Amino acid sequence: MTSLLAAVTLKHTAWHWVRRLGGPGLIAVGIIDSSVIPFPGGMDFFTILLSMSHRELWWYYAIMATIGSLLGGYLTYRVGEKGGEETLEKKISKKRADKVYKMFERRGFLTIAVGSVLPPPVPISPFFLAPGVLKYPLKKFFLAVAFGRIIRYSAMAYLGSIYGRAVFHWMYRYYQPILYTLLGLLVVGALAGLYYWRRFKQRQTRAANTSDPVHKAA
Repeated sequence: MTSLLAAVTLKHTAWHWVRRLGGPGLIAVGIIDSSVIPFPGGMDFFTILLSMSHRELWWYYAIMATIGSLLGGYLTYRVGEKGGEETLEKKISKKRADKVYKMFERRGFLTIAVGSVLPPPVPISPFFLAPGVLKYPLKKFFLAVAFGRIIRYSAMAYLGSIYGRAVFHWMYRYYQPILYTLLGLLVVGALAGLYYWRRFKQRQTRAANTSDPVHKAA
């Protein structure tokens, strides 16, 4: 509950800041959102709101959002390049990192481009860290990110310029049931996570007892 309220407050404060700066504000948010310190959904949120406020400039906001994402992606690429495989494996599990590496070995450009289009909750950092780890050519990296991001943010900005007001009026009207539903899902998700975590720990304990030589001798 506290984390949810903090996220809402942060986005509310950031929105006033981005609204004053306009396009350059999107570049700043894009650097943060595409770096190793993500701002989940923040870039989409601000791109839609700005496009909704200035409908004729939706294409401009799409371009600025893409530029910000390119700069943030480049910083993340460099982190992966310098930190090596450990950097990505700290972010995600080694098993998942191996899957990402295999995806890049088969279709590097397509993997980056598709990852750049995918919306939250899909994390973008693995798609930016892995190319750096694998020393993927920087020019191809920029082209793939630009290709994916311009598709995503153009769609967001254009739809926001047309339907943004209707969507936000609907959300304002039904914000209470939406909020209660989200809180309910968070509680259910937390309880389910706790249940599966306890089962996992129990299986680990049983496995350790089974493999313990003292336990076997007894």
